[in-house]
Amino acid sequence: MPAETEVRFIHPDDFRRWVKENKTREAVDKLMTEREAVARFVPDGAYIANDFSSLTRGPQALIREIIRQRKRDLWVCAVFTIYDSPLLVGAGCCTRIDVGFLGYGNYIGRAVSTGKVKVFDYTNGVLASRLLAGARGITFIPVRNFLGTDGLRYSGAKVINDPFTGEPVCLVPALNPDVFLVHVHQADVHGNARVFGTNLFTLEGAMASKRVIVSAEEIIEPLEFRKDPARTTIPYFLVDAVVHSPFGAYPGGLPGRYELDLEYLDLLGAIQTDEEMEDYLEGHIYSIKDHLEFLQKKVGWPKLKELMRKAAIKEGYQ
Repeated sequence: MPAETEVRFIHPDDFRRWVKENKTREAVDKLMTEREAVARFVPDGAYIANDFSSLTRGPQALIREIIRQRKRDLWVCAVFTIYDSPLLVGAGCCTRIDVGFLGYGNYIGRAVSTGKVKVFDYTNGVLASRLLAGARGITFIPVRNFLGTDGLRYSGAKVINDPFTGEPVCLVPALNPDVFLVHVHQADVHGNARVFGTNLFTLEGAMASKRVIVSAEEIIEPLEFRKDPARTTIPYFLVDAVVHSPFGAYPGGLPGRYELDLEYLDLLGAIQTDEEMEDYLEGHIYSIKDHLEFLQKKVGWPKLKELMRKAAIKEGYQ
């Protein structure tokens, strides 16, 4: 059962003031390791969000680093989280979740029912709308698809009469995360980033957030972005850290580059108890130095080559 509601809300004027005082438009080198990026920009108690799931283009190397550094009291925007939200809860990193999609398996269900983590009901579309409001600098945004649901009781939503039609309309508060995590196909050292193919609210999430950490399959020269600026998904001035992270979405896939690893995802989905969770965390995260060592020791080049071979559809992802 969801907890009685808590709402993450920042007045847009306060957010705008924070950005003005803490971010720069200078094109500086922001390249760093995932360890440095998480240590600098993901404090305990932060509200974190990402734009895609643990199945496709999710920032999984960054999530593992957050767990490795044993961050605490995080509030997660679970728009499309699947396996990452149970891992963050199991590791003791996450205490609150705004739920769009929470994850598979009995582990996360028991964590919610026993009160190990507080959850607040939204939907994928409503959370994406909240981020859109945060990016636009407005205090709320109207939606219709939340009306008539129990989510109204367990969220920050309010219902009013539409002044134009007189019919009920649902208002949800703007959302401005502390940290936005995103995995992309290409980035440069300044933070310009490209996502090829579908992206859902990548730009909006970056615009709405105080800090943005980009992990990238490939680091390319800044001149490449100047040659074709229309392909830039996130401009550099929104970004605080760039991490070169080949296979950074693993065990999920990256369209046009590699497919998801179903066997490894089954391993995550099989976690049922706290003991099984602790065994996984110790063997696959805590005892592993970084993302590169994880790929070497827990995945291996033959598996990665196989996943690359399976990503046979290239059109639209180059």
